[in-house]
Amino acid sequence: MVPNDSKAELMRSLGRLVRGLSSLFWGLPVALVLSAQAATSNLVMSLGVLGLVGPGLAHAVLLYGLWMMGSFQSQERIWVASLDRARLFSLLNVGLSPFLHWHQRAPEVLFFSQSAAAMAVSSLCFLFCLNRVLRRLSAMLPDETLRLETAVFTTLNVSLLLLLPGLLGAYLIMIRMGELPLTVRMTIQLLEPLQHWLILFLVLLPVAVTMSLIWKIKEAVFSCVFEEGQRH
Repeated sequence: MVPNDSKAELMRSLGRLVRGLSSLFWGLPVALVLSAQAATSNLVMSLGVLGLVGPGLAHAVLLYGLWMMGSFQSQERIWVASLDRARLFSLLNVGLSPFLHWHQRAPEVLFFSQSAAAMAVSSLCFLFCLNRVLRRLSAMLPDETLRLETAVFTTLNVSLLLLLPGLLGAYLIMIRMGELPLTVRMTIQLLEPLQHWLILFLVLLPVAVTMSLIWKIKEAVFSCVFEEGQRH
């Protein structure tokens, strides 16, 4: 028999976990859209102070979601360590987000450009760590199908997130090389108008898969909360 105090604490931690997953699910697309708009267009910049703090607030929602999830199984070291890594990059994104606005206003300032690039790297690292968090979380849940599905799709996401900087690095190296084979030059010229769409696809795909996993895990946890409440 589980003591009533332990049941109540489990219910509270599961409830906070559900709220944390909900914050991640809604905060992730908002943070992506606001950050991309702040870095590439004048739409967010035209909003004044809201354009400056908007991306930071969106990333703060993600940090809040991770913080809420920390009360669940806090004795598990591997789980807590994965959460801490994701929180670190989330906090870094909150601090770097204003530089997207300032870089758009003054792109010639090297420090602003470097800070915006650092946030892009930090955001990829955050998404990478978030997938590790979801994998650790699913491993602690009783749904075997969910565990297998999460393992497969987080592996796919991690592969895509590692592929993106590799492709960008190879592209930057090739365009700076003095002499390239004719076929390589023609391929680069053909893909150059599509480079932004390719980058967008490589970023949106893991984000979409991550959101799908968050939703499925949230539903599984919510079912656990409902069943525990019925037994209680």
